[in-house]
Amino acid sequence: MTRTEAKRAKEQRAYNRAATVAVSVVVMCLALAAGVKVNSLRRKQAVYEERVRVLNEQVQAEEERAEALEQYRIYITTKEYIEKTAKEKLGLVNPDEILLKPEQ
Repeated sequence: MTRTEAKRAKEQRAYNRAATVAVSVVVMCLALAAGVKVNSLRRKQAVYEERVRVLNEQVQAEEERAEALEQYRIYITTKEYIEKTAKEKLGLVNPDEILLKPEQ
C-alpha cells in the first residue's frame, strides 16, 4: 500500500467513526424524545383515569338519587302521605279521631 492509499484509508476510517457517532447521537436524541413523550402520556393517562373515576362516582350518585326520587314520587301518591300531610299542615283529622290540643 502506498502512502496515498494509507492516507485515504485513514480518512475513510475517520469518516466512518464520525458517521457512527452522528447516527448514535441522533438515535439517542430520538430515544430521549420518545421517553419524554411516553412519560407525558402516562401522566395524562393518570389524570384521565382519575377523571373517569370521579365521573363514574358522580353517575352512581345520580343514579341513586334518581332511584330515591322515584321512590319518593311513588310515596307521595299514597293515601298514607296524603293523610300525614293533611294532619301536619292543615290540622285535619279522620272522622273517627279526636283531636287533643295541649293547654297553653
